[in-house]
Amino acid sequence: MIKILIADDHTVVRQGLKQIISEIPDMTIADEAVDGHEVLNKALKNDYDVVVLDITMPGINGLDVLKQIKAQKPKLPILVLSMHPEDQYAVRVIKAGAAGYLTKESFSEELVKAIRAASAGRKYITPSLGEKLAYSLGTGAERLPHEILSNREYQVMCMIASGKMAAEIAENLYLSVNTIRTHRSRILEKMKMKSTNEIIFYALQHKLLD
Repeated sequence: MIKILIADDHTVVRQGLKQIISEIPDMTIADEAVDGHEVLNKALKNDYDVVVLDITMPGINGLDVLKQIKAQKPKLPILVLSMHPEDQYAVRVIKAGAAGYLTKESFSEELVKAIRAASAGRKYITPSLGEKLAYSLGTGAERLPHEILSNREYQVMCMIASGKMAAEIAENLYLSVNTIRTHRSRILEKMKMKSTNEIIFYALQHKLLD
């Protein structure tokens, strides 16, 4: 029996996942988590075969949860199931150790297939994600400006581009406003930009917003 921990702050998503898994005889939802702290606590204390993790979580965000779990339980497979399109986070989460990346628009059959692959110790990579991963292995000169940002800087950049102010971003990420402003300065410097408007235009141009 494949024991699964599902981590998502939306009740409707968890209910939907439970409905899908309930129809698979060799899989079971062993536990649920509704925020980053809870999933980290449960994943490190209990034994699961697969964690299905949302990226956008209250408390500790999914990327940080992923990195902390992989640091302490490197063999625990983690599938990321996110509302964000592949272009936004897929390559980053795979490089951080995730067993696969699926959007919430994926068919239930694809989710089941991904869980089976992860529980067997394999990666689940869609053809489109495979192309993105291959491209990301190119030289630094071939990389797009946003690809040189750290995971935290990239997260802040997406939030800036979506119109959030520094205070709101700080509250969402549990950081100080000064830290967010420092991240913004580094983002502008690394991407060779001068203003928030340039960040917004770039994010729209490269389809980095939901």
